[in-house]
This record gives sequence, structure tokens and C-alpha cells, in this order.
Amino acid sequence: MASLSELGLPLTIIIFALSAITVWIAGTRLSEYADTIKNATGIGQAIVGIILLAGVTSLPEIGVTATASLAGEAELAANNLFGSIALQVSLLAAVDAAIGRNALTSVIPDPTIILEGALNIALLAAIAAAIIVGDRAVFGIGLWAWGSLAAYLASVWMLSRTKGRRPWLAARGGRIERAPIQERDEEATSPKTERRALRLVIVKTVAVAITILGAGALLASSGEAIAVQTGLGSSFIGFVLVAFSTSLPELSTALSAARQGLFVMAISDILGTNLINIGLLFVIDLLGSGEPVISQIGAFSAFGAMLGVVLTALFLIGLAERRDRALLRMGYDSIFVVLAYTGGVVFLYTLRDAT
Repeated sequence: MASLSELGLPLTIIIFALSAITVWIAGTRLSEYADTIKNATGIGQAIVGIILLAGVTSLPEIGVTATASLAGEAELAANNLFGSIALQVSLLAAVDAAIGRNALTSVIPDPTIILEGALNIALLAAIAAAIIVGDRAVFGIGLWAWGSLAAYLASVWMLSRTKGRRPWLAARGGRIERAPIQERDEEATSPKTERRALRLVIVKTVAVAITILGAGALLASSGEAIAVQTGLGSSFIGFVLVAFSTSLPELSTALSAARQGLFVMAISDILGTNLINIGLLFVIDLLGSGEPVISQIGAFSAFGAMLGVVLTALFLIGLAERRDRALLRMGYDSIFVVLAYTGGVVFLYTLRDAT
């Protein structure tokens, strides 16, 4: 990761931009392939978003986490995860703006999204509490890190059992001129044709995953190099710039899914990735050395985790309120999320030297 900082800022920016374009194109393709897989297999949008999209778009986070942990930069790895969680919830505002007219949270009929968000809040709050009380190693890995892995696996198991549960009705009113809430598997598409193409789509999905892994790793490395060259603190680097770099696959995939009317899939990608990020605390302890990562981080990381809690809660409030009013092409909940994230980042800048 450090070698890119020796290339000079202009060249590093070019590498960052090219990597970002590659990741963006790959993420757009991924949502199309995921839709085909959903239709051919009968798996719901939420499950595809949680498992397939979130798994593939999390590859850059996994790469950065592993690399930083092996290099002994546990603080950078952890703050990248917390930063990705907060930023990716904020990216839902971009998805909201992309569909226009109606608030994104007014067209979501699947209760799985509420469950995903609640699990995110519970796990993030637990991690924030863990940072306050500290940790101790069990078989070389922090007890809280073991807990984060177990909680992630339990969350996936719980969410996988929600298929087929009765959805609620999305908000309807005079301002809604289309029906974006319907699953695309209700459209006149031949399941037989999609099943014949399933193998090819899976191969293409694997190719896209490899592309996202490679370009995403280069994107994160060049983003970190840019941050180092501009003199920002390591905590702030991980939370903002590197987190933005590794979150581009989620943004491109979620936007592409939303434009296809796959709103549940788009949101499940974001919230599912955030659950993976919490589970990756186990990877930091597994690959790193020294005391558990929870014991190495402090006020900055605790505030970062709680910022993720607040942002996710604001989104769930909008989902429960069921209003379709929009301002600047976004629902009121999205506007509050953007404002809260911006204020949180400003406050975190003042804590950038806190451990």
C-alpha cells in the first residue's frame, strides 16, 4: 500500500480515477446478473442483495482489511470498516435521488429490510460498547471479535429464513405515477430461458467479482496513498477516503439495481455489506498481531460506530413512517441522513488523532 505514495500525487489520482471507473462499470453489470440469477432461481430480492451483491461488493473491504491487518495497521482496518458502514447508509440518499419523485423508503414492501437495519443497529451498538469496556484474547482472537463473527453468521441465518413472508403495502397516493415495488419475477419473462442462461450468467458474475476485487484493491490502495500524500491522519484516512474507495462497488450496484426497479435488492446490498463489515473485525484479529483490535481503538472508532447506528436508525424511521414526500428528489429521511453524516465527519475530523 505504501509503494503508491512514492509515485507522486498526480499519477496516484489517475490510478484512483481509472480504478473507480472500472469498479463502477463492473458494479453496474453485477446488478444485471444478480437480477437474472434471482429470476432463474426464484430467490427473493432481499436474499440476493444480502448474499450475492453484498458478498461481491464487499471484496474491496475484505482486501483492505486483510492487507492492513497483516501490515499491523489494525486501526486503519477497523476505521475503514466503520467508515464504510456510515458512508454506505448515506449512499442510499443517492439511490433515493436516482428514482426521484417518491421517497425511497415509501416504495419498499419487504419487511426483511426492517430486520436487516435492526440487526445492523444492534451489532454496531454492541461494538461501540465493546470499545468502551475493552477486550481480551481467546485463542489469540478478541472475545468481541468472536462475537462479531457469530453475530454475522446468525444474522445471515435469520435473514435467509424470511423468504415468503407477507410484505406490507408500499405507500400509495396521487403523486405516485408508477409501481416500482413489484418484483421483477412477476414480469412476463420466461423462467426456462433464464435457467438455460444461468450457467453463463454465473461465469460472468465470477468474472465481475474478480474485476471488482482487483480494481477495488487498487482503488483502496491509491486512495490511501492520496490521503498520505495530503497529510491527513490515519484514523480519518480509514474512515473517509479509504472507506469511500471501497464503497464505490456498492454505490454503482445499488444505483443500477434501483434504476431497474429492484429497490429491495439495492438496499439489501448496502445493509448486507454493513453486516459483513461488522463480521470482518474477526479477520483483523485473525491476521493481525498484538492485542485485540477492540483494545487498540478508542473514541474515534466508538463515535464512528455510533454514527452508523444513528444513520441506520434515521433510515428505518423513514421506512416505518411510510411517507412519499420528497425534497430535492430525496425523501426527508435521506436529507437528514446526509446532514447527519456530514456533521459526523466534521466532528470526526476533530477526533482524528484520538485512539
